[in-house]
Amino acid sequence: MNQLFVKLKEAECDVEGALARFLDDEELYEQFYGELLNDEAFGKLGLALEERRITDAFEYAHTLKGIIGNMGLTPLFETVCEIVEPLRVGSMDGVLVKYYELLKQREYFSQFIQ
Repeated sequence: MNQLFVKLKEAECDVEGALARFLDDEELYEQFYGELLNDEAFGKLGLALEERRITDAFEYAHTLKGIIGNMGLTPLFETVCEIVEPLRVGSMDGVLVKYYELLKQREYFSQFIQ
C-alpha cells in the first residue's frame, strides 16, 4: 500500500471501502483524489455562501458530499454533512464556520499528495 493510503488510514478514512468502490484501482483513486482536492465546487460553495444563495450552496455542498463520501474521506464527509443539513432546510446557521473548517481539512489532505 502506498503512502497516500497509509496517511489516509492514519487520518481515519475508510480506505478499504473506497478502494472497493474503485474496484481496487489505486491509480484511479489517486487520480480522483487529486481532482477532488482541486474541485471548483469548493470555491463555488464559498461564493454561494457569501452571497447567501442557499439553494446553490446546497447543490455544491451536496455534490461534494457525494464525491467525498464515495472516496471514503470520513473527516471531510462529516464536516460537509454539517454544511449540507442546515442548507437542506434553508438555514445558514453555523454553515460558514463549517465551510472554513472544510477548507482547512482540504488543505491538510492536500499535503498527502505533495
